[in-house]
Amino acid sequence: MRIAIFGAGGIGGYLGGRLSQAGEEVVLIARGEHLQAIKEHGLRVDSIKGDFVATPALATDNPTEAGPVDAVILGVKAWQVLDAAKAMRPMIGPETFVVPMQNGVEATAQLASVLGEKSVVVGLGGLVSYIVGPGHILHAGGEPYVSFGESDNSTSERTQNLLEAFKNAGVTANIPANIQAALWAKLALMAVNSGIGAITRVPTGQWRSVAGSWKMAQQVAQEVLAVAAGKGIVMPSDSLASAVARLEASAPNSTSSMQRDLMEGRFSELEVQTGAVVRLGLEAGVPTPVNTFIYNSLLPQEMNARGEFPEQES
Repeated sequence: MRIAIFGAGGIGGYLGGRLSQAGEEVVLIARGEHLQAIKEHGLRVDSIKGDFVATPALATDNPTEAGPVDAVILGVKAWQVLDAAKAMRPMIGPETFVVPMQNGVEATAQLASVLGEKSVVVGLGGLVSYIVGPGHILHAGGEPYVSFGESDNSTSERTQNLLEAFKNAGVTANIPANIQAALWAKLALMAVNSGIGAITRVPTGQWRSVAGSWKMAQQVAQEVLAVAAGKGIVMPSDSLASAVARLEASAPNSTSSMQRDLMEGRFSELEVQTGAVVRLGLEAGVPTPVNTFIYNSLLPQEMNARGEFPEQES
């Protein structure tokens, strides 16, 4: 397959590197020093599953140079999805489909609003991976995985072909029977780890060991699953128990990217994680009191990072 990675950062760079290493024709869309380093030396990936250097078929910052591809793996931050959708138009042919890897549950609809529903599937993935220098990705933890599927859960040749490409590359991949349920199950975990982590400002093991914050964590997950049901998503009956079990099993020293971004004064994905739970809950008429409290508590930090407060006179 000819596969474009739009946003060759932590998850996109890792997946693109593995696919390229396995012989797929990979186009990396990157920019700046990161792009230049990839052009000169290839993409270096240091991974807990084995280090490697991948040489993509093409590395560019110009989607027009890339031309139409079979699939686009979208690896940009969630707030960049709409801009990315517009920029990738030269790569979208009649049979091209885009697989979003963003956190939250709204990327597919955002992409479809620009590219059309036929050109987009539902996707999610995960691993602890980030850029540590130009042309250099560090995969520091987590078993890399991707899940994707047609929005209506139908079987398609195009998703089967991509599934085989990922499997050949040694990446754990699957097409769930209900991709929407899988997406919301991930949001239940992300909203907990990000929201509780950001508001307590301590690693997972510490907030998990305090009865009050652990109870809040479970309430966050319950609210997310209630919103999913309110939006018509049929979730497995054991969704809450599964979420709790995964939270209990997570590494005690872990922190979420949203938590780290907020603590370090950077833009975060507050709006697409906790904010989305609150917003979609209002749309569905489902109360989300704990998520609402967390969102309103963190929003001033997010606004400050984005420069949305007027400058105060000293």
